[in-house]
Amino acid sequence: MPEDPIAQSEIAALTRRFEEVAERTDREFGIVKSDLTALRLQVGNLDQKVSNLEPKVNELAGEVRGLSKKIDRNQAQIVELLTQLVGRNPEAG
Repeated sequence: MPEDPIAQSEIAALTRRFEEVAERTDREFGIVKSDLTALRLQVGNLDQKVSNLEPKVNELAGEVRGLSKKIDRNQAQIVELLTQLVGRNPEAG
């Protein structure tokens, strides 16, 4: 019995469509895989930059603590001096 030409034509068309979709899927998967690789590299670079910033942040925090202590001492001195001046005659010099 001879093969049905219409059925063969439909099978060929379906095969072509399947192959086209498979190629497109492979391309899209390749793009996603490439983007994921690039993203991993960027995350790695950011992680390294954050790690490099940690000592600088700690140093800055120490400087801020030192400045805060110095401000507290200066404020205490100002309060002490103002307390000593209370009730004095400014003209008495």
